[in-house]
Amino acid sequence: MSYNIAMKSQLDARELLILEQEVKNNGKNMVVAYILWYFLGLFGGHRFYMKKTGSAVAQLILSITVIGMIVTGIWLLVDAFLLHTWVKEHNRNVEAQVMNEIMSQKHFHNAMNR
Repeated sequence: MSYNIAMKSQLDARELLILEQEVKNNGKNMVVAYILWYFLGLFGGHRFYMKKTGSAVAQLILSITVIGMIVTGIWLLVDAFLLHTWVKEHNRNVEAQVMNEIMSQKHFHNAMNR
């Protein structure tokens, strides 16, 4: 996290706006994630949203049977506590990727102007 803060301090206002917009466009929304968890959690909706496809499919298949539904229900409760971290981590990774791209372009531009 401190890496992102250190890199952000090297960006100008235009670059910070680009960064913010890219994270908004490519990041995950906490409210959407929890709405999917609440309404479609037993079927893995929140996990599909977070691109955890393998476990989402497992939840979907488990929810077909009664015993599987119980297991998925417990899994769903655990996910309620993990979802916040997943969204923040995903958005932090998107932010780092975009900052690296901005910094690469900045260094390239500076090298070309020398």
